[in-house]
Amino acid sequence: MHIVIAIIILAAVIMFHELGHFLAARASGVTVVEFAFGFGPRILSKKKGDTTYSWRAFPIGGMCQMLGEDEDNHAPGSFQKAKVWQRILIVAMGPLFNFLLALAVAMVVIFSVGADPARITEVEPGSFAAEAGLETGDLVVSYEGSDIMNARELSVLTQMDGVPMDSIELTVERDGVRRDLSFAPQMSPRYMLGYTYNNDESAAEILSVIDGLPMKEAGLLPGDVITAVNQTPIENGAALTAYFETEPMDGNPITVTYLHNGHEKEVTLTPEYYENPSLGFVYNMAREKQSFFSSISYSFGEVRYWLDVTIKSLARLVTGRFSVSDMSGPVGIVSAVGKVYEQAAPEGWFVVLMNMLNMLILISANLGVMNLIPFPALDGGRLIFLIVEAIRRKPVKQSIEGMVHFIGFAVLIAFMIFIVFQDIGRLF
Repeated sequence: MHIVIAIIILAAVIMFHELGHFLAARASGVTVVEFAFGFGPRILSKKKGDTTYSWRAFPIGGMCQMLGEDEDNHAPGSFQKAKVWQRILIVAMGPLFNFLLALAVAMVVIFSVGADPARITEVEPGSFAAEAGLETGDLVVSYEGSDIMNARELSVLTQMDGVPMDSIELTVERDGVRRDLSFAPQMSPRYMLGYTYNNDESAAEILSVIDGLPMKEAGLLPGDVITAVNQTPIENGAALTAYFETEPMDGNPITVTYLHNGHEKEVTLTPEYYENPSLGFVYNMAREKQSFFSSISYSFGEVRYWLDVTIKSLARLVTGRFSVSDMSGPVGIVSAVGKVYEQAAPEGWFVVLMNMLNMLILISANLGVMNLIPFPALDGGRLIFLIVEAIRRKPVKQSIEGMVHFIGFAVLIAFMIFIVFQDIGRLF
């Protein structure tokens, strides 16, 4: 079932992207030769006006083929005949439609189940945060200079960048008034394996692993599920927390049994001593129903959150903090959808629907950002050529641009094949 759902999500995201190109082309007077759902051989097709609307064999993907798009064709209705600003609009409208789709779906989710504001639920007594005046009920609106729209945003920032070792800069809202707070983190000397996990009644799934610490070095990945520690069965995240409360790590090796895509594996890890900075407070991670206008605001914040996560992940890929092995393609997406579906299914169809819509928001926002990367054959690469044309008032030779995009497309296909094989390798 989850494979079908994943295909539907991918198809919807890609087709909405192509719809953006299609509508912008039609509005600019550019002839769309074919607008297709899927790729491969045609199964069904119908021509209306100058456009053939078709259904192709493989349901993941879509196509908006415009007259003269990749050739030196200046006939009436061709892509090259359109003004440069019209061509920029046509190319940019695909990613923009992905962002609009993410926003529309975010509104459905937030109006249905609410948002997750980063509201303080507990301040550690005697902590530096308490001494600075932080109180239960305060709403975190800024952390280390970054605006905070939801609790997951704060969680990602603390996980990706860590908690500062010297001073935490926080802005909170209390009774409609914003207050800037600055305080030192709580330093907790402890032994660590270097990971975060679901600590509730659901499976003890690893959410993230930290570079340079034992979990990461041993090859464990987000999505793996811990099932036993030192041969003691672990039923869920709460049980894992309880185990380490009664058997705290002391530097001796620990045997961890875990599931990797359904396959049981075992590894021996030696915890490392670490001075761990913590915030000194706990914040809400649950959904809360919002007013009409707050729901709209949180919907924009939801899209911004996913765009921010995607851009920061790409930046970490470029700087080497993330590696290509951390990336996923279609197979990885199907696997991720499957895991989310399996976890949500026991809660009923509504929970499944909300989780699948959240996956759609994530994938649509990601596709929009990825397509704007200034790489040949992507929308971002095409925009670079169009912007150069607009500045110099003269297009780059079509033969040169076409060759650059062809090489870029070949590189992308090779990269996607590599990612697919990498995803398949993770299944075993």
